Amino acid sequence: MRVLLIGANGYIGRFVADRLLADPAVQLTALGRGDDADVRFDLATGSPGALTRFLDAVHPGVVVNCSGATRGGARELTRHNTVAVATVCEALRRSGCGARLVQIGCGSEYGPSQPGSSTAEDAVPRPGGPYGVSKLAATELVLGSGLDAVVLRVFSPAGPGTPAGSPLGRLAEAMRRAMQSGDGELKLGGLGVQRDFVDVRDVARAVHAASLSAAQGVINIGSGRAVRLRDAAAVLARVAGYGGALHELDAPPVPLRSPIGHPRVDSDHAAPVAYPYPDGCGSWQQADVRTARDRLGWRPRINLEESLADIWMEAACRI
Repeated sequence: MRVLLIGANGYIGRFVADRLLADPAVQLTALGRGDDADVRFDLATGSPGALTRFLDAVHPGVVVNCSGATRGGARELTRHNTVAVATVCEALRRSGCGARLVQIGCGSEYGPSQPGSSTAEDAVPRPGGPYGVSKLAATELVLGSGLDAVVLRVFSPAGPGTPAGSPLGRLAEAMRRAMQSGDGELKLGGLGVQRDFVDVRDVARAVHAASLSAAQGVINIGSGRAVRLRDAAAVLARVAGYGGALHELDAPPVPLRSPIGHPRVDSDHAAPVAYPYPDGCGSWQQADVRTARDRLGWRPRINLEESLADIWMEAACRI
């Protein structure tokens, strides 16, 4: 099976590449903006015609799109998350390769949900921020393209390679600094939020399964369990061997400049809040993952403690 992987050097894309390369039946070609890609191509600026010519030359059976941006202004997010997907869809429509498209979406497309509820694929998306809006627009383009396509809505990926700017990445970095400085007290903000964390290696397994399946439409990829960041912080402290006290700041959930927290932060001088939850998902998010089980034969295997241990290992090695 010939697979074209777009965004192989990204957080999720790296693990998808490893998973696909481990399958001896897969012949993998990586396309992206970096020098390490087999073929350099920028979806946000490249033409559908140029990509069509490449597809006709390579003739993949599956195209996996892991590319995109998670940070930046509305214009940048639209270029990399929406315009780029429009280019992929148009190129596939023009091409004679007949490839199946596996698009990586995100849980932010749903927006806020009722605490205690599980969000299924038939929920009406109401993204609460520009990132979720740009990803939802991409999903709508894929679903309306007429292609053989599936969108995997990944909730909150975790594990090795977790970006330092993500909530868990910031949490690990704050704890590393506290341990390095011998600080016996760590004050953290925004720990009341609850998210559905799924290990990035399990996400890669889901992408592999979706590539081999005939499933179409939207499929949620998550653990099926919301975890409070406060509880994740406690697990991380145990994994790291941090014996200090964890104190939650009596402040709004996510300050503008110090979202998770820094040692010795004075809560009376907390930075102003631009958006209480930058991902636009409010205080609670939990995926209903029954569709992934039924249509892909997929279940998460790696628990959050293992994901946090890998996050801590990388943070602890940072100089």
